[in-house]
Amino acid sequence: MSWQWKSIGVVWLLAVVCAVLTGIFSARGQELVWIGLSLAGCTLATLCVQLATGRKEGYVNRVTSSVVGAVVVLALATGYFAVIGLG
Repeated sequence: MSWQWKSIGVVWLLAVVCAVLTGIFSARGQELVWIGLSLAGCTLATLCVQLATGRKEGYVNRVTSSVVGAVVVLALATGYFAVIGLG
């Protein structure tokens, strides 16, 4: 695995961790608030990680891949919270 994919995967893993922690610790009905904060944190982490690589080649593609992956993970978590909230 190349360093580019590792730098993207770190943010995806952070999104998964945030989604799990949101499910465990958030109050019932407050999941969307914490998912939004998780996305903000993942976006900041993306910018920090990608700037820390010090490589300008492919920066926009790496940032886009990181943020889109985090959005997909958190959207799946939101769908899960919506389904369990119906019951």
